Amino acid sequence: MKQNQASKKNRKSKKGKKANKLLVILGPTATGKSDLAIYLAKLFNGEIISADSRQIYKGLNLGSGKVPLSFSKTNKNNISPKLATSLKPSLKPLYSQGVRHHLIDICHPQDYFSAAQYQKLAYQTINKINQRNRLPILCGGTALYIVSICEGWQFPKVKPNQQLRQQLEQMPLSKLAAQLKKIDPNRAKNIDLRNKRRVIRALEILAQQNQIVPLIKKSPPYDIFIVGLKTDKTRLKKMIKKRLDHRLKQGMIEEVKNLKKLGVTNDRLEKLGLEYRWVNRYLENQVSYQEMKQQLLTAIWHFAKRQMTWFKKIPKVYWITTSKIQQQQGKQELNQKIQFWLNGNKNKITTN
Repeated sequence: MKQNQASKKNRKSKKGKKANKLLVILGPTATGKSDLAIYLAKLFNGEIISADSRQIYKGLNLGSGKVPLSFSKTNKNNISPKLATSLKPSLKPLYSQGVRHHLIDICHPQDYFSAAQYQKLAYQTINKINQRNRLPILCGGTALYIVSICEGWQFPKVKPNQQLRQQLEQMPLSKLAAQLKKIDPNRAKNIDLRNKRRVIRALEILAQQNQIVPLIKKSPPYDIFIVGLKTDKTRLKKMIKKRLDHRLKQGMIEEVKNLKKLGVTNDRLEKLGLEYRWVNRYLENQVSYQEMKQQLLTAIWHFAKRQMTWFKKIPKVYWITTSKIQQQQGKQELNQKIQFWLNGNKNKITTN
């Protein structure tokens, strides 16, 4: 309780103005980011902002790793991971273990949602949480979302060109990526070239502006502390397998069946990737159950490696292993680092 009260008090600067703080929790998939974020939110009077490009979609529960959510702080009437009865976006406040969560279930899964849209909503949410004198905690594994917030990317204001997108969709990803590298190698370095939708968006921007658009970064008005979760390859592979087995037992296949029943197309499920792609292929009799599971394990592992490639580029991250954070001593060390940061004592924090 004393630490919670101290964190509230130290959210103001010496001049009496609120300090615009932002705590970031990042790391590869399956490392326990959500659990850590909830733990820290309870300890430091925080609210969690999801930084996951699939958790924004209504009805994508198990496959996106949403924590059990409720419309009530007391955790009554949980709404996930139950099957959705409607894919209409929700505007009601969401809670898990009494902690407010933001930017979850805000979009229909058939709709396009850009990184620029996410960044705008995230900035608004961060500011509102700070205004309530609470600690905003940005938590997730979508590197583009996190980097765009922490580095203040200025996205070009280019409207979607559906005709061009349809043309580019017919081309293989390898050819699109090669084209982007040739036209604008700098932008190609800053996006996931295995994400076809993002490669197409980059080419769309170039086509409409008829010139190379430099990536402009403007430092966001926040004092940011980034915590990264990591583990060794062998342990991470075991964690990925354990989580996939759990999701399948919980009803991952039923979730995809339900999405199809509610109107989510095969093409859209393919683009949503990972669990949604491979479970749908299984339901469409394109692969066997064992093939689906093995392909999924491989795809999730490759995804985790791409995440770490991105995250390693981010400077000043306080990295901690998943095994250490599960120990009381590890938690205490992290709590102390965060308290130093909240108090303005950054010189006592060692990052890498």
